[in-house]
Amino acid sequence: MKDVKMRINRIVGQLHGIEKMVDNKRDCSEILQQISAVKKAIDGLSKEIVVSNICEFLPQENISKVGQMIERAINL
Repeated sequence: MKDVKMRINRIVGQLHGIEKMVDNKRDCSEILQQISAVKKAIDGLSKEIVVSNICEFLPQENISKVGQMIERAINL
């Protein structure tokens, strides 16, 4: 769970950065680029949480396959 907390803190920091960008009236394309980065970070966090939860119930040798399947589903 330490990795999850670190990811969450990073995402929160990115969101604060976007807020400052909006306050400072930064260029729309720059703000959208940061929003895209946050979306990808949230996708990564989602994958990590789901995989870690599911993998508690699976044999160790199936974990990488499950991770790949979940990543494909999240990226749809």
